[in-house]
Amino acid sequence: MAQVRPSSDKVRSERALKMALAGIVGQVGCLTWFIIAFALGLGLWLDSRFQTRPLFALALVLAGVPVTLYLMFRVVLSIAPKIQMNADQAVRSRGDKETDLGRDSQD
Repeated sequence: MAQVRPSSDKVRSERALKMALAGIVGQVGCLTWFIIAFALGLGLWLDSRFQTRPLFALALVLAGVPVTLYLMFRVVLSIAPKIQMNADQAVRSRGDKETDLGRDSQD
């Protein structure tokens, strides 16, 4: 029994989708790290100014968590339609090529 190999267009579109998802994960990870590091730095600075050792650092890091979650959702929701549009175009172009191949075999 022969195995059916995926077409090169399908492999390319899957690779592009994986790269786009990796890009989103990278952006979200960097955004998360930046917000938490900024909150911690600002909290430690405020604690040193007002002599309230863990109060501001803890409060700002905890306040940074919902901010981070909100911004993660905003980033993903802003990029998701672009990825979906590219995936739809890849499927459409693949369908057009298959249709063209079917016409060529009929001629």
